[in-house]
Amino acid sequence: MSRTVSVPHGLPMERDAGPFDPPRAITRLRAARPVSPLIFPDGHEGWLVTGYEAVRRLMADTRFSSRQDIGIVHVPYETPGMPVATEPSPRVPGLFVAMDPPDHTRLRRKLIGAFTVKRMKMLEEHIIDIAERRLDEMARLTPPVDLVTEFALPVPSLVICELLGVPYADRANFQVNSAQFLVKDQTLEEKMAAYGAMTTYLAELVMAKRAEPGEDILSDLARDEDLGIEELVGIAFLLLLAGHETTANMLALGTFALLEHPEQLAELRADPGLFGDAVEELMRYLSVADIFYRYATEDIELGGETIARGSTVVVSLLAANRDPRRFDDPDALDIHRKARGHLSFGHGIHQCLGQQLARIEMRAGFEGLLRRFPTLELAIPADEVRLRTDMNIYGVHELPVTWTEPARS
Repeated sequence: MSRTVSVPHGLPMERDAGPFDPPRAITRLRAARPVSPLIFPDGHEGWLVTGYEAVRRLMADTRFSSRQDIGIVHVPYETPGMPVATEPSPRVPGLFVAMDPPDHTRLRRKLIGAFTVKRMKMLEEHIIDIAERRLDEMARLTPPVDLVTEFALPVPSLVICELLGVPYADRANFQVNSAQFLVKDQTLEEKMAAYGAMTTYLAELVMAKRAEPGEDILSDLARDEDLGIEELVGIAFLLLLAGHETTANMLALGTFALLEHPEQLAELRADPGLFGDAVEELMRYLSVADIFYRYATEDIELGGETIARGSTVVVSLLAANRDPRRFDDPDALDIHRKARGHLSFGHGIHQCLGQQLARIEMRAGFEGLLRRFPTLELAIPADEVRLRTDMNIYGVHELPVTWTEPARS
């Protein structure tokens, strides 16, 4: 077996096996060598980790740093207008997802109380009400409609706005700029313009909350004199971006997947008790947030390989979630599967802070949508659905749907 996996045109990123499946080349690579040396387009040698056990071990090992300021970031796919490698990124105050302990620990601790399981359960009825009100609005429309615009995007946006204290009336600002920020094929200047627009808006918001705090998460943080304005802005940016983009794409892409599996869709409609397991399985099966980076701070053994200090490591959660060593028949969607243990929320100290919130939103969203619209179907052929292959969070740009019977109340 070759000691190095050379990828002359960049890491395969297209889901060429189907809209819901990993790239064929990644699947072959995982089977052959779950921890693989990788040649980046600039000639730099790094690593690609695709096996479930190796990914889980890596994400639990803090010697694999999340800090992008300690080494060169090597882009594993060729993007027009973007360099294949950039200088170390400066540290962004408050952006704790790109920090290591103790900085990461200090900031994350300030947020744990806001996202406890108990607090999220207290919000569950309100989240269900938000989803039902959006479905009321959708039911008044004449089909076909775009599920993304009318339901999948508004529900998590409304929820995170209420929790953070961001006026929902300002959604045009953050939805457009957060989407632009996640585009792969853009220049650094375009990306930073979107980031700058969001942080300028959020800086004004958190300063107003520091002056006159209300009853919301950003106000609670603004009361904390240990946090500077720049840190507050970084935290707000991360929570707002992650709080609506991932769940919105899961609701839309998950609906697409269920419509393409009508037998399982019928089972869900017949037995709402299946929604808990179905949500976990959809997260495993779809893995909308796929590629992550880590940087080795010392020589580390992983999966029988020695990853040298300073190496850039690319992690594929999608490949790990489809590993047959962990999940039987992993490329099949099975709403009866006990998929707990999937890595879609990450693992280790960076495991998603808002995972319980996301689960509640998805259960409320899928259950309400399927109950209220029993004849829901695609309004266009499946192969015409516009997939977000151009974005760093996967999903669909639009999902035109229709129905033949009036929506149920």
